[in-house]
Amino acid sequence: MLYFAYGSNLNHFQMRKRCKDSNYVKKFDIKDFKLTFRSKYGVADIESKKDHTIQGGLYEISKSDEKKLDLYEDFPILYKKIYFDYNREKIMAYTMVKKSLFIYPSKRYLDVIKQGYKDCKLDIKYLEKALRNF
Repeated sequence: MLYFAYGSNLNHFQMRKRCKDSNYVKKFDIKDFKLTFRSKYGVADIESKKDHTIQGGLYEISKSDEKKLDLYEDFPILYKKIYFDYNREKIMAYTMVKKSLFIYPSKRYLDVIKQGYKDCKLDIKYLEKALRNF
C-alpha cells in the first residue's frame, strides 16, 4: 500500500522506527490541498484548498505498518483516512476528523518535520508557508 506522509512521518529515522517494513519511494505533490497545524497539540493536518499544493513523501507500507500508523495517528478518533488515485493505485493519507483552528507546533515537533523535509529532499517553502499563513 502507498502512504502519503506530510508531517513528522517524513522523518526517515522516525518512520523506520515506527514502521519497520516501510520503504520511502519518492517525494510527491498533491494539488488542491494545503498543510496546516491544529488540535491542542499543534500537529500537522491537510485540508482541501483550491490552487494550493502540498509536498510530502510517498512510502510503501505493509498491513502491519498501517496498523501501527493507525494507533499512532489515533485513527479513527483524531485522524481519518482519505485516498488519492495515482497511476491506478490508491494512496492513503490521514486527515483530522475535527478541523480546529491553527495551533503553532512545538519546536521539538517542528524539528522532526524539518529533518523529514531534508530526508525527502522537499522544498522547505511549503512548510514555511503553512507556518506563516496564520
